[in-house]
Amino acid sequence: MSLNIKPSADRVVVEAAAAETKTASGIYIPETAQEKPQKGTIVSVGPGRYADASGALIPMTVKVGDEVLYGKYAGTEITLDGKEYLIMRESDIYAVLN
Repeated sequence: MSLNIKPSADRVVVEAAAAETKTASGIYIPETAQEKPQKGTIVSVGPGRYADASGALIPMTVKVGDEVLYGKYAGTEITLDGKEYLIMRESDIYAVLN
């Protein structure tokens, strides 16, 4: 998927996974009670951040298409072309799922 947005420095754009609508036992969860997802797919990656003294670029360790776990309140929500995304720093990502 290609977006017309390129995050700056060490930021990434994440498309959040859909919220759970049904429990394991089959009970439907109303929209007002659904929890905010903490998993998503990276759709755009910035170039990396610059080291303080040397000025060398520290590359990103994640790439487009990686499925990641992040904090419940991580990132800033944005809407592009009718879809919702999160922009967050690479350090807000807890893990990459294999």
